This record gives sequence, structure tokens and C-alpha cells, in this order.
Amino acid sequence: MDLSNRTVLIVGGTSGIGRELARRFAAAGSTVAVGGRNREALSELAEEGFGTVRIDVTDQASVASARDTVLARYPGLDTVVTMPGVMLLEDLRDPVHFEAAATTIDTNLVGTLRVIDAFTPHLVQRGEGTFITVTSGIAFLPFPPMPTYAASKAAVHAYSEALRAQLDGTGVSVVELVPPAVATAGQEEVNPHALPLDDFATEVMHLLSQDPTPREIVVKAALMHRWAERDGTYDDLVAQRSQALAMLPGREG
Repeated sequence: MDLSNRTVLIVGGTSGIGRELARRFAAAGSTVAVGGRNREALSELAEEGFGTVRIDVTDQASVASARDTVLARYPGLDTVVTMPGVMLLEDLRDPVHFEAAATTIDTNLVGTLRVIDAFTPHLVQRGEGTFITVTSGIAFLPFPPMPTYAASKAAVHAYSEALRAQLDGTGVSVVELVPPAVATAGQEEVNPHALPLDDFATEVMHLLSQDPTPREIVVKAALMHRWAERDGTYDDLVAQRSQALAMLPGREG
């Protein structure tokens, strides 16, 4: 992927990984717009020189409105990064968890589908372009305290595979970004092994610039998650990660 002359929309890019990738694409020479719900963050990004658009991926009308706004401003849009995500703890012994589960699915999975559906006709009509979906190492190696988050990201992985197959021959490619725990949004406080954001972004941009671009962008820190089942480490790692269930209220000890 030539990173120097893209027109990129990053949905869910107002903070953390998305915000850093926006800066990296811009530094490489691309035109970048960022979509999200946080008005204050969007204002800050606008001051940095990014295009911004307010979008709520759980609202179909908001997604359609944002699409129309973006395509009016950037008719040459060729790259859509879709990374809406919420990470919520759930105690599956307590039925009240369902609200968190529903929110997670509607944001992480259905929100991703809404964005992809909104921009697919444009990219197909162009005859070239790229969708970058964002999953997680947790899609391949579940983190038991966040069961629906894992399920939603596993679903986005499967959907990305199907989307790639269905868009074959249109000129539109599908790239899946698989982050590990990255030191942002408080991850560094609960996970001392979280990858520094700067290191993560540097490795991602390097992998994206390879020719051909890999179908999956998996930084070294995420390889143990991605290939745990193949490597025979899956059961031991899930058992190890299950110790984190002590994070749930009433589960101490």
C-alpha cells in the first residue's frame, strides 16, 4: 500500500490507536479524515488539521449522513478504516450482563457492518480502494472477563474474510488489523505487557507499506494470540487468561 497519497477515513479514530494511525497516515503524505462521536476530540483533531465528521455507528441515519458528508468533501476517498469498539467487563452468571453484551455487539460488529455497507458502493464504483477492519488478538485467544468483546471481534474477523472473498475482482481489497494489548485507554495501567502505542503504530505502518500488503496486519506482539491454536498453546493461554476473572465484582480469590 502506497501510504503517501491516500485519502483515508478512520471511523472510531478520535483516541488511542485510531488517533495515532491518523497522524501516521498524515505524516506519510495522505489526506486523513476522522469520524467519531466525541465532539471535543473531533475539535482537537480539526485543530491539528484533520478533516472531521461526527458519526454514531449505532445509528443508521448518522452513518448515512456521515457518508454523504465525507464523500462530498473527499470524492477521491480510497481507504476506509473502521474501528468502532467498546470493551466491557461481563459476569455471565448475572443476567444483567446482557445490556453490556448488546451494546458491544451493536457497536463493534453491527457498527462495523453499517460503515462497510455505507462505503462499499463508492469504492466498488471507483474500481479500487481498501477497507481496513480492526479486530483484536482477543478475537483469536479469548479474554474471559470480556466475552462479548471477544465474540464481536471474532465475528468481525469472519466477516472480513467473507467481505474479501465477495469483493474479489472489484479492485477493492480488505485488510484486517489485529492489535494486541496496546498502552492506550488505560491498558497500560492493568497490563504491564501492553505494547507502547508508538511502537505499535510504527510496526503497523511498516507492514501496511509492504508489497503486496498482507491480508492481516499482525504485529509481533499479537502473533502468540493469532496462532495459539495452531501452535498448541491455546488451552494453556486461555487458562492463564482466565485468572483475570478475579477482576469481576465478587470473584476475588
